[in-house]
Formats: sequence, structure tokens, C-alpha cells
Amino acid sequence: MTSSLNTRPWYACGGNHFSRRDFLRVGSLSFLGINLSQFMQLEQVMAAQDSVNRAKAKSCILLWLDGGPSQMDTWDPKTNSPFKPIQTNVDGIQISELLPRSAKMMDRMAVVRSMHGTENNHRRAQGYMLTGHRPNPAMEFPSFGSIVTKELGALNDLPPNVMISGLDLGQEEYFKGKFIGAQYDPMIIPGPRTNPATEIDAEHDYRVPDLSLPKSLTDERIENRRRFLELVDEHYREHSDHAEFNNIDTFTDQAWNMVLSSKVREAFDLESEPEKMHDDYGRYPFGQSVLIARRLVEAGCRFVTAAGYRTQAWDSHGQNDVHHRDYLCPTLDQTLPTLLDDLEDRGLLESTLVVVTGEFGRTPEKNPYEGRDHWPGCWSTVLAGGGINGGQVIGSTDEQGAFVADRPISVGDLHATIYKAMGIDWTKEYMHPVGRPIKIANNTDDETGVPIPEIV
Repeated sequence: MTSSLNTRPWYACGGNHFSRRDFLRVGSLSFLGINLSQFMQLEQVMAAQDSVNRAKAKSCILLWLDGGPSQMDTWDPKTNSPFKPIQTNVDGIQISELLPRSAKMMDRMAVVRSMHGTENNHRRAQGYMLTGHRPNPAMEFPSFGSIVTKELGALNDLPPNVMISGLDLGQEEYFKGKFIGAQYDPMIIPGPRTNPATEIDAEHDYRVPDLSLPKSLTDERIENRRRFLELVDEHYREHSDHAEFNNIDTFTDQAWNMVLSSKVREAFDLESEPEKMHDDYGRYPFGQSVLIARRLVEAGCRFVTAAGYRTQAWDSHGQNDVHHRDYLCPTLDQTLPTLLDDLEDRGLLESTLVVVTGEFGRTPEKNPYEGRDHWPGCWSTVLAGGGINGGQVIGSTDEQGAFVADRPISVGDLHATIYKAMGIDWTKEYMHPVGRPIKIANNTDDETGVPIPEIV
């Protein structure tokens, strides 16, 4: 048996499987030709591979709460919030009175109250939260949604990564694949809008740009045009030796498949949903965006982000209490429970991981405008579905919700938890074009994040 760690793993040889206890009983690793440090590395690989084999989540829906919710006014109630804590359906767990429907299904959710970071600026904090790496002018990093897409691949003609967004273009950059390839970028589509002036719902006029064909064009005519373009393209390439066409071919094929696939058109057809379902999710941009996300996951998307609109952002620098009480929390408390119930009814909750988070929290003290400012000291993230263990709270904060008091959870730890739930080896590294290995579950101290054991 070889002693090299770069050859076939020892635990795969001859069908033998050894446990940690087996090695401790032997009392020495010398017969394997490895030392204790190497064994610990192999043990981590074995644990990651075991999670890959047992993962339940096949898809993920990210509810991106742009701007950063106030932790003490939502999932981690404190005395410096004017809103009272209420009991959930899990003994000993309380959340804000602004989330009464969510409180009734706490047994399905795991709340991580001890998230923490270092970035106080929206763009930098978003980059850190979505990639696990602090923004670096010399390197750009892939989002965890793009990594999920790369590792798990597409299920059908539907784009594997979709973002329903009303965010600024600069913000959308952090959701992309960057150096792992543009083919793992999300397909970014606008979310449904409503007209607040007339209170007329506009979701029935919803169309994805460039996805619908003119009625005068049949599939047969489109296919004939496609074949003609291929002939012209082939002739051109015979006379062009230096052009690189691989990426173009990939994107072109994806575009054709999407335009010609009836399943793709059906997945984006929001009008086919019953009126009651529109009402249940909420007739506002965020609610209807999450409804589209459910439709896409049901049709076969791997990763869907519902990002809402800047007009519904959680960036409450002014009148924090009013915005959380009258707009933000009621919206979330209607849409999130509806999504979980809907996924459950369709048999999709066990295979769909739902992640609810923003980029940071809010200050424990209010500013002169009765608002709360940016606060990376701690914030809350919610996980549900996808085989995770609900009905629990991970970590705690001090009496003001300002700093982590117990069980600090890093962004890298959260990413590792998501990867483990989805059967992805969270210890993986990608090689950056500059020659530096990049951890897919990265902590700020350049160590690999660790999955939260109570959750997965």
C-alpha cells in the first residue's frame, strides 16, 4: 500500500473502510505510511465525501434581503427594539412580534444569530457575503450560487442559475461566476412590478425579455434559420484560425435551447398560476419574485435568487421602526411561510434549501433620523428545507444585539453548511488564473469554513 497522499485514497483500496476508532485501537498509523497530520486531512476528506453521498438538497432558493435587516427587530429580539418578542411553535425560541406567521413554523427553520463579518460598506459586504472573500482589486471571486451551479450542473434545458432582480447593475456583479466562467453566471431577469399609484397588479403582464418568440415565427422556421446560420458560421471559421469559439458555442446553444423549449417558457409563465397563489405570496415585487423562484425550482433550476427591488430594501437609515413594521417585515412574513408551505405541498421542501439573509445587520443604537445604520458585528441568517434540522437557534448575541456572545459563525461556515446540505465537498479549492488556490468555503483567516453540525 502506497504512502503517497496524491494517489488513490487508502480508504478506497480493496473496498475496506476504517473508522477513527479502528485507527486509535491500532495505536499507530505507521503501517499505512502516514502520520497523524496526514490522517486528520484524510479524515476531513472522508467526512466531506460522506456528506456528498447523504445530501438531500438538490436546489437552492436564496431570498436576498438587500440592505441588511435589523437583527434585533426580526430574528433576534432585544430590549433596544420597540417590538416585543413572541413565542414560536418551538419551546424556548422567540422572535419579533413583526413575524407572527414565521413564528408558527419555526420548527421548519434554523436561525443563525451569530453571523459576523468585517465589511461595513454595502458593496464590499455583499461581495464578502456572496463569495466568502473580502473584495480584492487584484482578484474577483465566484458567488456560492455560481459554485453550486458548477458543481451540480444543469438538470435540463432550463438555465441552472437564475436571478430575479431589481438591484443596481453593480450589485449584480457579486452574484456571478467570475474566474470559474461566465457560463455559471445567473441569468438575470427583472422581477414583476406593481403600480403603487393605481394599485393595479402588473404580474399578469410579466414577460422575460427576449424569451418569447413573435407569433409569426414557428419553431420550424426558427430551426431552418438556425441551420443556415450554422452553415455560414462553419464557412467563416474555416477562414479564421485565431478566433476562440468555445464559449460562444456554449452560450449560443443555451440560448437556442431556452428559446425553443416549451418547458422553459412554461417555467417563466407567471400567468398560469392561480389567483390565490398570487395573493398568498403577496402582490408586490418581492412576493411575486419568490413565486417565480418556486416555479423555476419546480421546473429544474439548481439555484434561484429572489432579490426584490431597491424600493423594498432593508437599508433603514431613517425611520427604521416604521419601515420594518409597515413594509419590510409584513412582506417577508407573508412570502417566506407561503414559500415553505408551497414547497411542502409540492413535495419539494426536502430537496430545496431556502436561505434568507442580507449582507450585514443594523446598529444597536438609532441615529438622529430614527434609523439604524450598517453593522457587520452580528446579524441573523435563516435556513429551511433541504434536509436541514429546523426548530433551533445557533449562536447568541449580547443584550443589545451588537456583538456575538456565543458560537460565532463566519460566512465561510455558512457556505460550508450550504455546500454540505447540497452534497458538495466544501473543502474544495479552485485554482485562480493568477496561480493561487481559492477555497470555495473561505474564512477571513484563509482557513476552510466548517459546516454547522446541528443544522446538517
